Amino acid sequence: MFKIMIVEDDQTIATALKEELEKWQYEAHIVTEFQQVLERFAEEQPQLILMDINLPSFNGYHWTQEIRKRSGVPIIFISSRTDEMDMIMAIQMGADDFIQKPFSLTVVIAKVQALLRRTYDYAESDHYLSAEDVILKPNESTLSYGDDTVDLTKNETQILDVLFRNKGSFVSRDEIITKLWESESFIDDNTLAVNISRLRKKLKELGKGDIIRTKKGAGYGVG
Repeated sequence: MFKIMIVEDDQTIATALKEELEKWQYEAHIVTEFQQVLERFAEEQPQLILMDINLPSFNGYHWTQEIRKRSGVPIIFISSRTDEMDMIMAIQMGADDFIQKPFSLTVVIAKVQALLRRTYDYAESDHYLSAEDVILKPNESTLSYGDDTVDLTKNETQILDVLFRNKGSFVSRDEIITKLWESESFIDDNTLAVNISRLRKKLKELGKGDIIRTKKGAGYGVG
């Protein structure tokens, strides 16, 4: 049974989400102590988080950024904010999807199922991919070089999966976006650029900041 943590200060919405998730046989936990989100995350060890943006004390961006320092667990933002910059900020902080309020519970369940499927289907495989001695382990959402390892979000993992499988050639932006949209991932041209930028920063931490190449009119490539 997948465990889902709900970080939402509107108790009516939080309760509705919990009840709907439990109908689908998910184990759902509502956070009520909004200064202790990390503590609850450590205690519950959820497989997915539903995160509101507007929260008491610290907002959802803050908590997502803190969780990303510790885990690549999939996170879906749920918010009444509809500005494109809010969506881009969500991606920058490490969100995997974004649902606008008001929403249909059916849509939430569909997105939860899709994200869990594409995240944990990797667990059935122990394969890894490599390029220029950098090792990508999709099942663990990690990237390693030498003795150093960094964690990846699910979108970052899938983008590198595409690039590593096509190493030595370039993959167009449209091809990458289409590939991720096929798996119902939350990405467009702007968010792809944000993810590539974050990947380059993580690769720089490993001392391989130049592994992702960009060719005008061709797209991205490695190796």
